[in-house]
Amino acid sequence: MPRYFFELAYDGTDFFGWQRQPNAISVQEVIEANLSKIHSNSPIKVVGCGRTDTGVHAYHYVLHAELPEITDPDKFLFKLNRMLPESIAMKSVQQVDTEKHARFSATKRTYRYFIHQSKDPFERRYSWYVPQELNINQMNEGAKLLLGKKDFTSLSKLHTDVKTNICDVASARWIKTDQGLFFEISADRFLRNMVRATVGTLIDIGLGKLEAKDIERILAVKDRQAASTSVPAHGLFLWKIEYDD
Repeated sequence: MPRYFFELAYDGTDFFGWQRQPNAISVQEVIEANLSKIHSNSPIKVVGCGRTDTGVHAYHYVLHAELPEITDPDKFLFKLNRMLPESIAMKSVQQVDTEKHARFSATKRTYRYFIHQSKDPFERRYSWYVPQELNINQMNEGAKLLLGKKDFTSLSKLHTDVKTNICDVASARWIKTDQGLFFEISADRFLRNMVRATVGTLIDIGLGKLEAKDIERILAVKDRQAASTSVPAHGLFLWKIEYDD
């Protein structure tokens, strides 16, 4: 069967992450169930571009699936979106080469973490409230020390099943907005909990609890306890997935 790439977005509030789990609802499970219904309850499996943890959102996510030929993509997407919950929106579908893989063919991933500094009931589901004054310049000085190919063991969830903790960070910076600020980081790959641990550590720099230069020491010791507490999941968005073509 032909392979199709889907672009989608989802609100992760009510899901226990992207990946299918035995006793908890996931984004993957909901999508597979509805694709199966469209195809006469034939089991359909999808492969995502990566994991997102419980409560994390995706502004741009990519998955692939082997499906019978889709003759009318617009009609297919309309039908699928009618079936999916409001928290998941399919944006596009296109046929790709069977060698192209949603996860392994991705060349760059970008995350954003949002913070608001004035109490706002309409921001609370998608942004973390930090009322304290932050030194953004120092936070950006710390962010610069993340760039390049480095071992991020100190900023990763412990005891994961990855073969290496080396990631190549292309960019990392804090950006001021009318509502507050956000941290944007792009890399070839990310470890579990890496962005939330990184943001927590940079926030401590902004609060004066750490110095920007401490980032080098934290990375060097390869010890999760050397870094700061991870920030809450609800402010984190998988923002963009990129491929060579």
